[in-house]
Amino acid sequence: MKRVLAVTLCLLLTSVIVGLNAMQSGAPTAAGNSEPPTCGILVELFTSEGCSSCPPADELLRKLDSMRTIANNQIVVLGEHVDYWDGTGWRDRFSSREYTERQAEYARRLSVPDPYTPQIVVDGKQQVSGNNVQSLQAALQAAATEAKSSISILSADLDGNNLILKLKTSPLPQGRKRGDLYVAVADNSDETQVRGGENSGRALKHVAVLRSLQKVAKVGPEGFEKDVNLRLSKDLEKNNLRVVAFVQESGNGRVLGSTVRVLSQTTATR
Repeated sequence: MKRVLAVTLCLLLTSVIVGLNAMQSGAPTAAGNSEPPTCGILVELFTSEGCSSCPPADELLRKLDSMRTIANNQIVVLGEHVDYWDGTGWRDRFSSREYTERQAEYARRLSVPDPYTPQIVVDGKQQVSGNNVQSLQAALQAAATEAKSSISILSADLDGNNLILKLKTSPLPQGRKRGDLYVAVADNSDETQVRGGENSGRALKHVAVLRSLQKVAKVGPEGFEKDVNLRLSKDLEKNNLRVVAFVQESGNGRVLGSTVRVLSQTTATR
């Protein structure tokens, strides 16, 4: 049975990657050939190590992250681990009530009867099952046609537990009057040997695991440029971090632009 599931997953991933590759354009093919895109599509995966249907979605997020660009838009991914699976035999060390509440807010905005995993939200306005590759492809295609604000992380410096950022956004898309600027700090990659629950005995690999999310400023129609100083938790592996910045409308949750900056490339294993 596991072999059948593995083959099915492989075929599904191949299908979506082939389809998404067909959308790619303008991505650098060699150093110096073109500038990387500054407009991003934010892909948020709500997942849990206690959910047996989540590992394929986690793998799909890793595939998306490795693609880097799509239709000349930067792919920006976040893995947000919810906590409502923690009482089913395995406590996800990355789970947070904050991310559960963020998913619940999306459910309200997008008229989803009940939050579920795995769930993907694209640019805050489209939701699909994390294992429905055809719907994900359609959502990404739609997001790639939307006007976006360009966001740049001009610099990112670590000083002990302080993260010092210089952030800049272009003017908001026409007709958009304001947004909230968020900074997410995430692990680049993680691996967990699960010892209980539905995934007992499996080694699960994750990418862009959200560890903190902070609203740092309001952005007006003219855009924004500012230095931001964030205090990081002492338990974060400082050599295994990435920073995601995005602008999101407070009312409808639409993401108006996003970007990512990787600080290092190291895998932390428990």
